[in-house]
Amino acid sequence: MTESHEHIACQEFVELVTDYLEGRLSADAAALFEQHLNFCDGCELYLDQLRATIAMVGRIDEEDVPQPIRDRLLVAFREREYA
Repeated sequence: MTESHEHIACQEFVELVTDYLEGRLSADAAALFEQHLNFCDGCELYLDQLRATIAMVGRIDEEDVPQPIRDRLLVAFREREYA
């Protein structure tokens, strides 16, 4: 994401959500992310669902997931189409 954006689209929101939840966005990027939340009910619901999933499942370390499954998950995430 470039710093010159005045807003972000839903697809970019989805791409940034993990960094947001882990506190890795710059202050400017976090502000744009939160601004998008104010106007997009779908992304707000998506973020709420992710937070609920994290709370229920907890944290799984990368080493806990066998390499073949990690590879399949990465392919699935890359091929997923976002509305």
